[in-house]
Amino acid sequence: MKYKIKKNDEVVVISGSHRGKRGKILEVLRDSCRVIVEGVGVRKKYIKKDQKHPEGGEIEREGSIHYSNVMKVVDFDRKRS
Repeated sequence: MKYKIKKNDEVVVISGSHRGKRGKILEVLRDSCRVIVEGVGVRKKYIKKDQKHPEGGEIEREGSIHYSNVMKVVDFDRKRS
């Protein structure tokens, strides 16, 4: 399957609960046909205490969304030149 979006492209979410949000692609997961977009699908992950995180707690991370739910944003000024 050919992907027209890649890492560091700016995209807009076109469907789902995050419709209309814009962000930069952080990672493309080709095997599962999903992408991770900056600031979209943020989830909380709870972690146990360890040496790295002595107090434990929660971390917010971006979750993945299907690549068909995003559309690449085209900069028309750059395209004309």
